[in-house]
Amino acid sequence: MNRVILLGRLVADPETRMTQSNIAMTRFKLAVNRQGKKEEGQPTADFFQITAWRQTAEFVSKYFSKGQQVLIEGYLRNNQYTDKDGNKRYSDDIHASQVYFADSKRDRQEQGGQAPQQTEQGGFYDLGDSEDLPF
Repeated sequence: MNRVILLGRLVADPETRMTQSNIAMTRFKLAVNRQGKKEEGQPTADFFQITAWRQTAEFVSKYFSKGQQVLIEGYLRNNQYTDKDGNKRYSDDIHASQVYFADSKRDRQEQGGQAPQQTEQGGFYDLGDSEDLPF
């Protein structure tokens, strides 16, 4: 089984590109706090490069920005390539299958983030015009 679940904050705004086949690809870096002792009052963190494709990439690009807390589900992928000097290189990449909001609605509004929710009605949110939603 190959499954990765991470909860962290975006280090920078996601960057989206289109492949030659016109497929959306978004890359972003996630800071995930480590368990253990804090050094000088600051928690230590690991930084992971995440890649999302197609509709997930478009969703991340549209609704997420630097500083937001997100939860990602995905898988780990090993890549092998040859660099310009002819040396074999290896990398481990995390590919996001699902990306979720992990901040509260209030936190997103304070950070200026875009949230698809508009009004709360009895514990549910009116999503309004569904044409803007990626699903």
